[in-house]
Amino acid sequence: MTMRWHVFSQVVAALSMSTLLFSCGGADPVDLGKLNTKHASPTLPESTLSVAPYKGDNDIVLTAQDLYYDGFALHARVIQPTCGPINGVCHNAKEYPDMHTPANFASAVEAPCNIQAGTPEGIFDRCERPGDRFKFSGDDAELEVGYLEYVPGDLGDNQSPDAQSPGLHIYLAGKITRERQEFYGDAQFIRTFINDQDEVEDLPYFTFSTHFYILSDASYDFGDGESGTHLFAQVREYQQGDIEALLSVGVVEGDANHNGILGARQDGNPIKLIERGDPEGSYLVGRMRGTLRGEIVPGSRMPLANEPLDNAEMLGLYCFIEGLARRPGAVNMKDPIDYQNCSFTQNPEQLELLGAGVTWDGRIKRILEFNCGGCHGGSAPQAGLNLKDDDVYARVMQASSQLPSLKLIEPGQTQQSYLWLKVNADPSIMGSPMPIDPLNGDRRLTAQELADLRTWIEEGALPGGDGDADAGM
Repeated sequence: MTMRWHVFSQVVAALSMSTLLFSCGGADPVDLGKLNTKHASPTLPESTLSVAPYKGDNDIVLTAQDLYYDGFALHARVIQPTCGPINGVCHNAKEYPDMHTPANFASAVEAPCNIQAGTPEGIFDRCERPGDRFKFSGDDAELEVGYLEYVPGDLGDNQSPDAQSPGLHIYLAGKITRERQEFYGDAQFIRTFINDQDEVEDLPYFTFSTHFYILSDASYDFGDGESGTHLFAQVREYQQGDIEALLSVGVVEGDANHNGILGARQDGNPIKLIERGDPEGSYLVGRMRGTLRGEIVPGSRMPLANEPLDNAEMLGLYCFIEGLARRPGAVNMKDPIDYQNCSFTQNPEQLELLGAGVTWDGRIKRILEFNCGGCHGGSAPQAGLNLKDDDVYARVMQASSQLPSLKLIEPGQTQQSYLWLKVNADPSIMGSPMPIDPLNGDRRLTAQELADLRTWIEEGALPGGDGDADAGM
């Protein structure tokens, strides 16, 4: 058996080029005007855009217009201190997207989402891109790659593989029909590129030869009433380094979260980090709200280590994104934000991330998820309390794992509610007060958040419903 790289260097070069982000010019400081910042800022082109100021009397809109008057001010006062405050953590030279400069923020416009999701479970279906293709030499048919799983090791001879066998498991969005379920073949991974002459080119970037098995006991169901193929490729010991190199460069998976849904096929195009003119269709906003067009966005709500954006900050972000539809081409961060013609100035109170009223569904769950979800969420939540679980309300009505004599919430009794005592740093409760800021240590809930939590407990800690969210109790 042989394995060979086929113009692999071209792939590496192409992938490297695809990661280049928008960057700005020199590093000469500029007159920051009303901005209060200690950071030297890059030179930005002056705006040629003129907008009429908002003349209404809504305090939220007036605050946003005064503080977040252009993209540069929005970044300096909202995005950078909230999402990229410290070098090497959060979205500052660590996590995609990097948000710590105005140019980085501008580069998020129409950029892909979730390209560094970490785990399959953290990937949103609508962020998935069309997958690379797979074919056997001599065959005309190319099938989209759903996803790959590599189990290190060599299956060995005279053994029949299953879904857990060591080797390369290839889940394809389409059927491979062959007379034999086991065969020897030459296979290729193929990707579409734009070459140096701006021509579309299909490039077989990895070719290898081995024994293949079509696993009949684990067909790949990828929705739409269709089924795919779970193909097993034997990987000999001398081939393992090449397979690991292939995976490290990255195969584009059409079903990157492994849930049987090819996200790019849902509406034809993956969503963007920031979609021009459409804040509610932008992944960045979806991560803040926890939903996007009625679909739950996986992962903890952002920002993880800071307070959620208030109404004025959200309005600035929404109007900035909406206004991009009227400004095609490169993003000029000094263009003024047009609040007068922004549709969201009609009712900015609806942008409240934490909800309204004091029902569980309408506000309390969001307060806890935003402030505590960084530790109490994911696959291994602290103390077994996952604030993103569907049944989390039932869990907070049960005993604390740290102090079983108290329930997390005792309806009507704040002093018998472990969670209330914990967030208030009551001396009867051992350990650090909550919530914990991953960057700076302990961080208290705001006075309003504490008041709402207290009211909710004292009035019976009822689950309420989304329909009650605006009515209060």
